[in-house]
Amino acid sequence: MQISLRAAGRRLRTLVLSVLFPLMVPVLASLTPALPAAEGSAAQPGDAWVWPLHPQPAVLAGFDPPPHPYGPGHRGVDFAGQVGQQVLAVAAGEVSFAGSVAGREVVVVDHGRLRTTYEPVVPTVGRGDRVGASEVLGTLTALGSHCLPASCLHLGVREGDAYLDPLRFLEVGPIRLLPVP
Repeated sequence: MQISLRAAGRRLRTLVLSVLFPLMVPVLASLTPALPAAEGSAAQPGDAWVWPLHPQPAVLAGFDPPPHPYGPGHRGVDFAGQVGQQVLAVAAGEVSFAGSVAGREVVVVDHGRLRTTYEPVVPTVGRGDRVGASEVLGTLTALGSHCLPASCLHLGVREGDAYLDPLRFLEVGPIRLLPVP
């Protein structure tokens, strides 16, 4: 059976994202430098953010920014979750959007110079609501999820028009080395 290079590449990417990437997240996150703080922002990259799901979820798909603004890529991180699970604000801020975009429920929180997006989330907050870190924004839904049949939360971080890796802002627990099978 002949496998195309494209199919082999997809299989390799799936293997890396599902097996190796979760093991490397703590190492990569510790090596990523924090951005300098901006005056007047409620949340900064150097601040300790909280995880949007509890307990701390597994990473299903990592940040893979596109080479240009309209190119293919993954502009956030997908976390394993369960339908109905509470979704929490990663940092204090103001809800700038809570509603449906192209059939997918989305919540956006403005933290000053940064903003976070959470999807698919049925919101329990509304535009203009102030939220604190760990405050419930809504519940995870499968409707509009791109992780089907699994359930996942997509977390995105933007500074202006630039997408940033959400994992660099989250506290990563202690590094535990696992034996290679």
